[in-house]
Amino acid sequence: MTQTQTRILQAMTGAAILNLGAPAVALAEENTGMKLLMPNMAEFIPACVAFLIIWFLMAKFAWPMVLGMMEERENKIQGDLDAAQTARTEADEAKAKIAARLEAADRKADAIVAEAKRDAEVLRADMLAKAQEESQAIIAKAHDVIDAERARAMAELSGQVVDLSVQIASKVIGDGLDVQQQRELAIKYLAEVGSLNDD
Repeated sequence: MTQTQTRILQAMTGAAILNLGAPAVALAEENTGMKLLMPNMAEFIPACVAFLIIWFLMAKFAWPMVLGMMEERENKIQGDLDAAQTARTEADEAKAKIAARLEAADRKADAIVAEAKRDAEVLRADMLAKAQEESQAIIAKAHDVIDAERARAMAELSGQVVDLSVQIASKVIGDGLDVQQQRELAIKYLAEVGSLNDD
């Protein structure tokens, strides 16, 4: 018997005792002394029979209904508590899953950002290397062009100096040397001047 059932039984017993005491109070107004303590048998026996009939009817019909309602109520409350606990557990699991997904998404985003930075650094390094190679190629080409132009200018200048030297020599020396000798003499002179400049 549960605690609730015991309480209901105690309440019904108290009501029955009060019911038994009601005729005695009525008799107490008329009787005094020892008769006050002793119940009137003419009223006591019908009261006991009535009490037993009420007790039997209550135990047979009302008591199971009351116990059934109380058990149903208790089961509903327990079911609600179990459902609430289940919902809370599911909510905690869902929260943990969401937190794990967010953490995984953060890690993935960090990895993507780090990879993008690495790719950008590699691309920048490649572009810088290509730019340096191109600038060195341009500089080398410019040096080659300058050297070629210098050589061409020197060749032209040498030719003009030789011709000029031949003309000057022919004017200074006269016709003593032919053109070929004058030319060889000018080339020799230019070679000597060039070797002096190189020193």
